[in-house]
Amino acid sequence: MEKRIKLPITKDIADQLKIGDYVYLSGEMYVARDAAHKRIIECIENNEELPIQLMNETIYYMGPSPARDKQVIGSAGPTTSSRMDKYATTLMDLGLKGMVGKGKRSQEVLESIVKNHAVYFAAIGGEGALLSKKIVKSQVIAYDDLGAEAIRRIEVEDFPVIVVADNQGGNLYEEAVKKYMR
Repeated sequence: MEKRIKLPITKDIADQLKIGDYVYLSGEMYVARDAAHKRIIECIENNEELPIQLMNETIYYMGPSPARDKQVIGSAGPTTSSRMDKYATTLMDLGLKGMVGKGKRSQEVLESIVKNHAVYFAAIGGEGALLSKKIVKSQVIAYDDLGAEAIRRIEVEDFPVIVVADNQGGNLYEEAVKKYMR
């Protein structure tokens, strides 16, 4: 099914999404990768203020390339999500509802998606140049010293993703394998 969603993602929105849904996201979300996630967890462990609010937010696992003339951002393809697995459950427990990346997630993350009424989307790897055209604003908001791994707030219009893990326990990667193993 094809759906258009205005960010942020709430529990009610996440509860309606099912694996295999084609979704077009519009609105603001954050960009963060490994190094930024590590620092966020350090803030949590040290009872420090977080650089971003997590409630009902979506994080895109991406490290953009530099923008060329008249571009908002350079190539903006997804990075491998499993690298964030050791951080994701903590962030979902604090309200994170959406994650965008590529590849499989750990069983612990899949269980946390169900528990926290969250959703995991896949963006198509190898299409970073095309995905960058769906980003209409980009601003570094924390950890500028991390360069491409700094936390950014981006605004997207009709950003294409696929639901690959829903909060009813669906896992598109597993279901697709079962379908083609028959």
